[in-house]
Amino acid sequence: MSSSDLSSAGFSGPYHAALPPPHPAVALGFNQSSFTYEDLAVATGNFTQANLLGQGGFGYVHKGVLPNGKEIAVKSLKANSGQGEREFQAEVDIISRVHHRHLVSLVGYCIAGSQRMLVYEFVPNGTLEYHLHGTGCPTMDWPTRLKIALGSAKGFAYLHEDCHPRIIHRDIKAANILLDENFEAKVADFGLAKLSSDNFTHVSTRIMGTFGYLAPEYASSGKLTDKSDVYSFGIMLLELITGRRPIDINSDDDGLVDWARPILVRVTEGGSFEELVDPRLGNNYDHQEMLRMVLCAAACIRHSARRRPKTSQIVRALEGDVSLDDLDGGVKTAHIAMFGSSGGSESDLRRLGRGNTGLASQEFTSSEDGHTGEHMRTSGGNSQEYRPNQGGRMRSPQL
Repeated sequence: MSSSDLSSAGFSGPYHAALPPPHPAVALGFNQSSFTYEDLAVATGNFTQANLLGQGGFGYVHKGVLPNGKEIAVKSLKANSGQGEREFQAEVDIISRVHHRHLVSLVGYCIAGSQRMLVYEFVPNGTLEYHLHGTGCPTMDWPTRLKIALGSAKGFAYLHEDCHPRIIHRDIKAANILLDENFEAKVADFGLAKLSSDNFTHVSTRIMGTFGYLAPEYASSGKLTDKSDVYSFGIMLLELITGRRPIDINSDDDGLVDWARPILVRVTEGGSFEELVDPRLGNNYDHQEMLRMVLCAAACIRHSARRRPKTSQIVRALEGDVSLDDLDGGVKTAHIAMFGSSGGSESDLRRLGRGNTGLASQEFTSSEDGHTGEHMRTSGGNSQEYRPNQGGRMRSPQL
């Protein structure tokens, strides 16, 4: 764990002094990782508007081409920003440790005075958020949605269970899922990620992330675990199922979770899930696959973190081969069922959540120490402040 992690995180265990974070060239472990500002200016056409891929509270992302023809994406973090410096160090420290087909690859970096830039592989089909919610985008078909859910779940399972120390992403959302030329998912943006030793139950940290995706226990207490990521992933599954945004800033309607909870309860009790399904899909989806994803989403957004499944269990459920006990976060239940086209009936599948979903709507409450003034991102990506009001209830930022 880097010293930048310890500056804002406390562990529920004995303290060990941390080594300073490695220089980026050492962390990345290969010789050609350092770029000059001039290199990247040439690659991006001097950072022209025509090559601008996106922008947000962090800075800008431009497309570029290296002399060898390799296409890249250059993320320029805001200069003279403490948050930008922390995100730069976190990205280099975290992403240099990971190699997986469903994680975006870091090509290199640039340090030029106060300027910090990160250079990634270029992923041509943009973000999941754009394809689900962008104006004028064609409807994403069901096989593509399922493929994206499964690929991103595999990426998060790798971070949570195959990396040591495990990595908690802390900002899972549709905007951080990039899509390659075959619409395979690649998890991006490790600027808020945390390393978490296997010896500790949780990390206590400042509340960071995107409003609409935060797990309630993390929003209320700052206690961060891999199950916090699982909750956020459940919100993203609901987006894939429903086509709705987590929070619609242009509407007074309930957020996605509050809208979906009563329907999910009815589904687990044998009701129809068709009310949940994105109307743009019509009836063009596999009902067994849809039911598996609906029940995975229901399990992921349980209020009890310990009853949420592991991401590897979600992978197996989406693939169609997992038992009820396996998806129930290790909590034993009275029913055993198999997810699979040849394994279980719809009534068996619905047993997953019956009596175990914990789907009753609850409000976020502030922790005793307040956690006031923590930075949040709206679903649009910008940082916002998130403060408990005088009554002690957490309120959303003014959007």
